[in-house]
Amino acid sequence: MQLTDQHIEQLYKFTRQHFVEHYDVQTELVDHLANDIEQIWEENPTLTFEQARDKSFKKFGVFGFMNVVEEKQKQMNKKYFMIILGFVKQWFSIPKIILTFALFYCFYFLLQFSFAQNLFNGFFFIVIIIEFFVLFKKREKLDRKFKKTGKKWMLEDIIETQSHGNVVFLLFYLFQFLTPSSYENLSIFTSVIIAFAATLTIIIGYISLIIIPKKAEELLEEQYPEYKFANN
Repeated sequence: MQLTDQHIEQLYKFTRQHFVEHYDVQTELVDHLANDIEQIWEENPTLTFEQARDKSFKKFGVFGFMNVVEEKQKQMNKKYFMIILGFVKQWFSIPKIILTFALFYCFYFLLQFSFAQNLFNGFFFIVIIIEFFVLFKKREKLDRKFKKTGKKWMLEDIIETQSHGNVVFLLFYLFQFLTPSSYENLSIFTSVIIAFAATLTIIIGYISLIIIPKKAEELLEEQYPEYKFANN
């Protein structure tokens, strides 16, 4: 016995009912379930579709699809990290590396003035507010797209929303742990660390907020060959 298109659609619905929200993860699970169900039918052809499906599902253990989703999340986060790393490597080339050193020196130079603390505090605060605003708008955009297509993609979710959240946390930790309570009489080492943190913030923020989202369609079509057709 073989699965029909109706059976496949029911399997997609089954994965959604078990809290698998991303279409790419659903597809992997549906493929696995479909193959396993057909094998179960070969061994016991008297079972109904639902019985064979439930028997296959039990093999995932008490946590169901949760472990698969978590593992896929790790893979996509690693994929996203490699994407950022690739763009960072491209960044440190002429003329961007010259701009980076100029930016670093600018921050280092500003630390020599008495108003530096207010300036840097304001800088981090404004960037964090912008990040939250962008995160909110991106989430709204993805929600509208999901209503239109009925599909979510894990890497797209990471690129469009989770990346902004990651930058917010990075900024928070930089602000909390890499900046002193007072900017008076800073040592050269401390000034270098603060200037480096501010420069790194701008570079990572620019890559994650500007460069990668502009390349999102290309990156997603590379990761998911069916992405272009599924979103038309």
